[in-house]
Amino acid sequence: MQPMSPYLSAGSKRLLDLSFTLLISPFAIIAFLLGVLLVFLTSGRPVFFKQERVGMDGNAFIMFKIRTLRNGFLSKPGSEHAANDITLIGQFLRKTRIDEIPQIFNILKGDMSWVGPRPEVAFYYERFQSLDARFEGRLRAKPGITGLAQINNPNATPSENLEKLEFDLKYIESANFGLDVKILIKSFLVIW
Repeated sequence: MQPMSPYLSAGSKRLLDLSFTLLISPFAIIAFLLGVLLVFLTSGRPVFFKQERVGMDGNAFIMFKIRTLRNGFLSKPGSEHAANDITLIGQFLRKTRIDEIPQIFNILKGDMSWVGPRPEVAFYYERFQSLDARFEGRLRAKPGITGLAQINNPNATPSENLEKLEFDLKYIESANFGLDVKILIKSFLVIW
């Protein structure tokens, strides 16, 4: 099994998560309220999307997002949706990553971190685990909102998980405070 950075289980990583959340909270709250209002005014309720994901050590948790698909569209794991299934406002929310802001609640709960491999639904985890046994190594770290894979391939889809795997494993092996800060800065530069 690939080595894991001790930083991933250190209190300094949790401290960075909480400090960064506090730092961006004023901006995140405004963007969150704007996103929720836009979805509510243009396509009604529900404004949130929640889905069970596989987290650290294979533990399931509920991940939250602002809904970007048209109302009534039920996204099933493994099914692709057409571009017109994403609302006009949803396209904006995805491009700016505002739809991801509710995951701050997952960070506060301890299910996620700011930086780490993106969490997947069980369907994708099982599918890619069967294609590459190293995929299980992603579960050694808390899943993140952003990570090395996201800054190196920001528009990747779940079907490209094996391409992102090398970045995720590299992060798990070499994670440290400085790398997390660098990834956070690069993530905001990619978005804006």
